[in-house]
Amino acid sequence: MQLPVPEPGPHAAVAFVRDHLADLACDTPAASGSFRGGQSAADAALAALDVTGYAGRRNQVLPESRRGASRMSPYIRHQLVDLTELWDHVADAPANDRRKYRDELTWQEYTRHLYARFGRDGEPALRDELRASPPSPAQPWDEPWPRDMACMDATVQELHADGWLVNQTRMWLASQWTVRAGARWRDGEEVFFTHLLDGSRAANRLNWQWTTGAGNGKAYAFSRWQVEKRAPALCRGCVLRDACPVQSWPSDERTTRVPVSDLLRGDPDPEVTAGPALPSTGDVDAVWLTAESLGDADPALAAHPDVPAVFCFDEPLLRRLMLSGKRLVFLTETLADLATRRPVEIRRGRVADELAGRRLAVTFAPVPGFRRRAAELEPAVVHPWPWLFRPRAGRMQSFTAWRKGMPAQPDRS
Repeated sequence: MQLPVPEPGPHAAVAFVRDHLADLACDTPAASGSFRGGQSAADAALAALDVTGYAGRRNQVLPESRRGASRMSPYIRHQLVDLTELWDHVADAPANDRRKYRDELTWQEYTRHLYARFGRDGEPALRDELRASPPSPAQPWDEPWPRDMACMDATVQELHADGWLVNQTRMWLASQWTVRAGARWRDGEEVFFTHLLDGSRAANRLNWQWTTGAGNGKAYAFSRWQVEKRAPALCRGCVLRDACPVQSWPSDERTTRVPVSDLLRGDPDPEVTAGPALPSTGDVDAVWLTAESLGDADPALAAHPDVPAVFCFDEPLLRRLMLSGKRLVFLTETLADLATRRPVEIRRGRVADELAGRRLAVTFAPVPGFRRRAAELEPAVVHPWPWLFRPRAGRMQSFTAWRKGMPAQPDRS
């Protein structure tokens, strides 16, 4: 089903989602309170990005004016700004801030490599614990995120209103959910994925695994100490300030080892994991856009400027996921912004049916869903994914081990 292309801006995007996609959202369609979708918004955010002080303030929560987080993650998620561009953008930053910010960019790349390696056969990836089972508290909590705890209430409100959280509060919520409350990390990961504008299975699943101890065998212990250090106003105003349920460290942070997959030790075919190194050739009548890569610099878009771009809201997938309307509005804003610069076609339905018979160019995406849909559609031209570091065959049992196997500077081939 072809849908109309909305005018740019959040109001038109909300109306579009309300009229055409509301049955695929878990809540009333609304725009994020803090983020606008689209290349224009991403370019403005990048132009304003100054990471001076990042190393010291990246984990600050409150007051918001003291936060040092870059707030680029929603744009990274949809490749409106790629990792190499950000790497270069901070080249002149103070050395410690540059190093720390580039460490975060390489962590994002690590999650993509791991997800691509485990999902190379088109199967779901990173749903199973990589290294250990998280701790199991003797007394599970009835509610993983009790809203009478000010730290939980404020962060859950921000998650729902903005679709974004600083990394520190993501760790609070994940640790509270599993390490303290004993709830399944996979269920908490689904809640994040539902609401986060930057929600990707790669980063989201791996961050939950690392925080709860499933990915590295060491759980992050959340307590009042972190809140008082990063957001002291929350404790001062909390109704439980004199009876804090997280006053001390969790009583048991022990994880249980699980068998380690051979894929952590090596990749039998890194070229399959990485996707094509060079674009194929063929006649093209449309560029197929995926949610993994919506920026103007998308290789397929850039190589084929004279054909329309087509994006399909995957109805079966979205009906299963039931994402927050904020995520759908963000995507719609992005498509409407792109339509101010080139023809865009928006469709809803089963991707293979909606795009059948088209001679498509597309950029390879390192996710299992792309492999499955590409196998059905057989695109005429597939362009390489713009890796920060192209995947290699080496160990991925830890971020440190993986980083040692990567070059010091990005691949620019």
